Amino acid sequence: MNFPGGASPSPAAGLGGPDPGVKAAQEAMNSCAGKAIMSGVMGFGMGGLFGMFMASMSYDTPFGSPTAGPNGQTISSLPLKQQLKMGFKDMGQRSYSMARNFGKVGALFAGIECGVEGLRAKNDLANGTIAGCLTGGILAKSAGPQAVAGGCVAFAAFSAAIDMYMRQPPKDE
Repeated sequence: MNFPGGASPSPAAGLGGPDPGVKAAQEAMNSCAGKAIMSGVMGFGMGGLFGMFMASMSYDTPFGSPTAGPNGQTISSLPLKQQLKMGFKDMGQRSYSMARNFGKVGALFAGIECGVEGLRAKNDLANGTIAGCLTGGILAKSAGPQAVAGGCVAFAAFSAAIDMYMRQPPKDE
């Protein structure tokens, strides 16, 4: 179906094949590096939004309100302009921190999963589980061997659960 102003179903028909730019973009997205970069970028964006949301929720209760200064003054006792300034600064810092973390996890997991899939030459549940274990272990490496084992188990279990859910056959209603 063509929409007004849209492209026809085969814009390159008779012109010698598909557009080289489109072909290059498709090849980049099919490479492990392309998948890792795209997952990192998407994770960064999602983490930024999630961080913004979580930062905005931390001011709902007096327990979540940070102190404003060395004298222990709470944010709610400051003038509105200063409250907004501090709130937006805190929101930006939390958003950036979560964005970095989500981007790192997304890039790491996607790159490892693609590499495992390439090495095993299979597309099954084990790829995501192995990638989850390796990702969890790598992310916990600075906390010691017990944390590495825990991270491996936790990420592998979560990855397997998500993968099993995503691979379910569609339910006909």
